[in-house]
Amino acid sequence: MSFTPDSALDLLFPAELISLEVKKALHSDLHIRPLASTDYRRGHLPVLSVLTVVSDPGEAAWVQQFHAQRACPRTYYSIVVIDKASDRIVGVGTVLIERKFLRGLGSVGHIEDIAVDKQQQGKKIGLRIIHALTYISELNGCYKTILNCSNDNIPFYEKCGYEKKENEMAKYAPDRSHTPKL
Repeated sequence: MSFTPDSALDLLFPAELISLEVKKALHSDLHIRPLASTDYRRGHLPVLSVLTVVSDPGEAAWVQQFHAQRACPRTYYSIVVIDKASDRIVGVGTVLIERKFLRGLGSVGHIEDIAVDKQQQGKKIGLRIIHALTYISELNGCYKTILNCSNDNIPFYEKCGYEKKENEMAKYAPDRSHTPKL
């Protein structure tokens, strides 16, 4: 499979929102861009599986979720890093923009689902993803960008310019076996 240029893809958001500085810092064998409607076939879910158990809803449901996210403009910014030689995804991440009533109707960027293929780790791909997502958050006027991580990942995020702040709490729904219908 040969590398597919951005111009031939149906992207989640305009590629121009990704920092040129980040693009230049990425190794020449790699390309960073918004998630595309055909990225199910490029291995989006297998890369996410380095984080947790990922069920495969099938391509049609994945594409439906892509379109549901795109229907919320200026909210979902999922990016991917592509290995040009194979046209496969090797890194992913998302920033969600939350519009608030406090802080003068401010916005907060929430970074989620940062994952790098196990065979590609240690090549600063995660760092580039975090920098790209932080840039998008700040471009959207967010007064802060936040993320949750395990204690083991704190040193990595500190290298990315983040600091440990407060605590995370979670409550999981009692029945998580069903998949929501779109």
